[in-house]
Amino acid sequence: MLEAGQVVPLGAGAYRLRKQLAGSSYGVVWQAAGPCLDVALKLVNRPQMARALPAHRDRWIASAKTEITFLRSLRPWDERHIVRLLDSGDHDGLPVMALELMDTDLGRHLASERTAGRRTSLAAILGWMEQINQALAKVHQYGWKYLDLKPGNVLLGASRENVKLADFGTSRARAGLPCPGYAGTANWQAPEQFFPSSNSTYDSDWRSDYFALGAMFYYLVSDGLPLRFCRDCGQAWRDHQSRAAQHLLAANRGKQPLTLNDDEAALFVRRIRQRAAGARTTGATASLALLRALLAADRSERPSHAMQVTRMITAIRHRAAP
Repeated sequence: MLEAGQVVPLGAGAYRLRKQLAGSSYGVVWQAAGPCLDVALKLVNRPQMARALPAHRDRWIASAKTEITFLRSLRPWDERHIVRLLDSGDHDGLPVMALELMDTDLGRHLASERTAGRRTSLAAILGWMEQINQALAKVHQYGWKYLDLKPGNVLLGASRENVKLADFGTSRARAGLPCPGYAGTANWQAPEQFFPSSNSTYDSDWRSDYFALGAMFYYLVSDGLPLRFCRDCGQAWRDHQSRAAQHLLAANRGKQPLTLNDDEAALFVRRIRQRAAGARTTGATASLALLRALLAADRSERPSHAMQVTRMITAIRHRAAP
């Protein structure tokens, strides 16, 4: 059992645990004092590991190793919007990584802003979207698909302007075969990640990440509301686990739910206009066009590369200007 004051030795030195920052069924993250500065020390959740089935244990260890492999492959100039790996090694036979310590994550930041009665500006939202898009472009450039984009995996610095993508344990090789098992977070997934194909595999690709980027865009503009599609997938997973897709299809008369409903599109446009008061209405039209492109149920209709997304964000900036 980890506790404050415990020392974890890795390749570049020893790290003394200060306080736990986050935890899940898969891993725990501690703030730790390193040889030169404080870091975010990410470890496999040992108590959960002891209770898990052997297949789950193997998957958790493989996920940690996948993350280390990806982060080690990056060059320093590739880390502008991806959290930096500072050190790695094993502790009690399980992989550990020392990561760049950021200030908070996007979900927590938005929650605190709502509590304070503040609304995030359209300029700030577009800035975050641009940076996340650049981070995904690097993931794709290195031959991976990310597959777990959500507010908790987008980290912010002290200024709240700079964001970095974290948590790459779910990532898969772009050129790999369809995933034989479910992976990711149900309420932030593209349809092809949640609904298996006829041969019971999940045929996702890099464009699955653009769907999650669209879900993030809606979430940011709507002040923290999830898409109904994402909410229903998440609830089905919580209720039915591996049979979630089957139950959701049955509840929807054998069809996949709409990824964007008319009332959601209308709400999105209203919130864009509220944030860009005095701006030309074409800004809302351009924003909705980007949202629809990212959330296309058929992935062939989504953007095929990051430059398309960048151009659409630039168009929104130009058209939303007073």
